[in-house]
Amino acid sequence: MTISRHWKGVAKPEEADHYIHHLRNDTFPKLATIEGFIKASILRRPIGEGTEFLIVTTWQSIEAIRNFAGESATTAVVPPPVQLMMVEYDREVAHYEIVEEYSP
Repeated sequence: MTISRHWKGVAKPEEADHYIHHLRNDTFPKLATIEGFIKASILRRPIGEGTEFLIVTTWQSIEAIRNFAGESATTAVVPPPVQLMMVEYDREVAHYEIVEEYSP
């Protein structure tokens, strides 16, 4: 069962580009070393308080996610430097079973 993991946070206006840099240069390279990690996407949109991000990662199993997040797979992994970039952020993530993917 392939799983999609979703996390949202709102970055301070001046921190949005720094957050993307952190993902590209720190988080994603670390995820790439975890067996069972498949891919990651960064989605963003401007909102009143700053820039809202939705980070979507895809995993082969819940066990692979636990290798990243720890025993409580729904706990968000938000390092202290990222916490300082955010106006607000999810403390827990949502997991979805990928039933089907379609590409024409």
